[in-house]
Amino acid sequence: MQTLKALLVLVTSITFAAAPFWSDFNGFDPSLYPNPQQNPPIQPAGYAFAIWGLIYLALIAHAGFGVIARRDDEGWDRARWPLILSLGIGTFWLMVAETSPIWATILIWAMLISALAALYRGSAALPGWIGSVPLGLYAGWLSAASWVSLGLLGAGYGIGFGEVVWGYIILALALAFIVAQLRALGWSPGYGAAAIWATIGIMVANWGTSWGMVALGGIGVVILLAQLWLSRRV
Repeated sequence: MQTLKALLVLVTSITFAAAPFWSDFNGFDPSLYPNPQQNPPIQPAGYAFAIWGLIYLALIAHAGFGVIARRDDEGWDRARWPLILSLGIGTFWLMVAETSPIWATILIWAMLISALAALYRGSAALPGWIGSVPLGLYAGWLSAASWVSLGLLGAGYGIGFGEVVWGYIILALALAFIVAQLRALGWSPGYGAAAIWATIGIMVANWGTSWGMVALGGIGVVILLAQLWLSRRV
């Protein structure tokens, strides 16, 4: 069974990485929302999404190493079922996101929850650079992306506030959520790096248009770096 699970992680990692090749998704279509948003403040700058290339490669490397060298390792095996679930959902996420922001938001949160479960369960997988860091990169970016998706949904459907207020609310909540995960995880450089990358992407997107968002993001980056440093010392 452990060998089968290791192979399933490899298969789903490959199908997940291949998903962009059969999807035209390039960000949520503003016309899918009752209140279209052209440049929502909560959305990172376009360059930030290039991290997906690194995440795909890291996950495939993680899965390949797991099949070759860690098939029967309990530290690796504990993370496999939740990771298979997350990557399985992720394989179809882009196609769903092309037509339904609501379902895309539901599914990305399911991806996040299962990715975090994999990270928590596999945090002791050694060596860490190939065992837990790829899981951290994946879960860290999803932590930011899930909150962004929720913010786009709230503003796009006109729930309570406009996109500017939603931007501040979601950025603050996302940062609080990420700090809480870092405190619980301990030293997780992959998770922290991906979250910081996403936060800087939001700062860049708001540079020159919303200095409040830039300031909040900057404070968040400092807090995340401090938490990583504290975790490293423990």
